[in-house]
Amino acid sequence: MSKFLTGGINLSKIPKDKITTDANGNKWLNVVLWLNDTPDQYGNVGSVQVSQSLEERDAKAPKTYLGNFKEPKKPEVPQVTVEDIGDQLPF
Repeated sequence: MSKFLTGGINLSKIPKDKITTDANGNKWLNVVLWLNDTPDQYGNVGSVQVSQSLEERDAKAPKTYLGNFKEPKKPEVPQVTVEDIGDQLPF
């Protein structure tokens, strides 16, 4: 099942040496998305961090967190019953 999530990335935390350029001149940053089992105290359901190389992971290098994401709040839709409509129906 697909989900719609919102979030933000702190661009000032992106390490410039992690940005790669492809043959077409496009710039890329490999990231890791973590999805939590339960929301944290702020309602975040996951986080985004810069992807690490195997060597960085083996060396237990500090992770660079870029931001968090959450499920957007659904607007409350008022429940309307037939009794609420009453005589407003044209039939």
